[in-house]
Amino acid sequence: MTNQQSWPQGIFTARLIEELAAQGAITLARPFDADQVQPASLDLRLGEVAYRVRSSFLPGPDHTVAERIAELTLHELDLTDGAVLERNCVYLVPLLETLDLPAEVSAAANPKSSTGRLDVFTRVIGDRARGFDILPAGYSGPLFLEISPRTFPVRVRTGSRLSQMRFRSGETRLSVAEHKALHAAETLVFDANEEVGEGVALSIDLKGAERNGLIGFRSKRHTAVIDVDKKDALDVLDFWEPLINRGSDEFILDPDEFYILVSRESVHVPPDFAAEMVPFDPLVGEFRVHYAGFFDPGFGHSAAGGTGSRAVLEVRSREVPFLLGHGQTIGRLVYERLAESPDRLYGAGLGSNYQAQTLKLSKHFRPYPAV
Repeated sequence: MTNQQSWPQGIFTARLIEELAAQGAITLARPFDADQVQPASLDLRLGEVAYRVRSSFLPGPDHTVAERIAELTLHELDLTDGAVLERNCVYLVPLLETLDLPAEVSAAANPKSSTGRLDVFTRVIGDRARGFDILPAGYSGPLFLEISPRTFPVRVRTGSRLSQMRFRSGETRLSVAEHKALHAAETLVFDANEEVGEGVALSIDLKGAERNGLIGFRSKRHTAVIDVDKKDALDVLDFWEPLINRGSDEFILDPDEFYILVSRESVHVPPDFAAEMVPFDPLVGEFRVHYAGFFDPGFGHSAAGGTGSRAVLEVRSREVPFLLGHGQTIGRLVYERLAESPDRLYGAGLGSNYQAQTLKLSKHFRPYPAV
């Protein structure tokens, strides 16, 4: 697109995301939903058809996604009235949003928190992409969402929102010195287990002292379908096995099982910043932590109803059993500066599902008594 204004450097706020749409950098098949634009991210909506494909793929520099879909499609599903996506299958869905980004603006995507907590693996793909979830500065073209439910079959429909996107210009990530200074001024982590440096280190809570010993949940197999658009609809025990501390502060992850656990620390994202859980680091163990990595401005912020919130962790072990210990470091939050002060904060009147959370399953489940 032709730049019609100079875009400020940093992570784009809701106002700037709406301005991108007004300038034609985000094209919508239908207007934004009322709550689609979050404080520093945009929820992405599924289109009208899902393609069941033989495998995951990247189109590469010489192909569009549509060309690859034509080669790999097994069958199509009409999403206008809803359809079930089965476990361990791969689907490609054109999204209702397309991009025509300014030359200095790039985008990155992640599963929404509720998506990650259902173990639904999602990745955004663009034409001629060399990587998942990254759209380079100036990208112009359609967006597709790869969806692979790992644990539960899910029902989705046109307009369902499984993934979210951030827009940025320039260098946004804080340096070690800037992380330290921000922590000194704003307190990024409460009861820190490690010194704040290249982000905030998070460790695992395996005591469950504030939850009558409840340390997490392990998913059940062969469950009913979960409708991703229905809140507070399901009984926890139909889908999850509660995990209780029985005197040991250690826990063994079984291979290929899915767990919901929680950080020992509470974290805080000040209003002029956003944060992201960095990708899996093989140095911390043979497991993956946290599919859904965005933390909007105001998460855990006292003025937005937070005063420190735990990070809920979606954990899946890899090929071998792995022993976790209470207080073991399992990931890092890296902070990024916003391009401007936001006009809305996570949790502040937005109906945010996970403000002031401790151990919490996705919004689809009714509250569990021990939590």
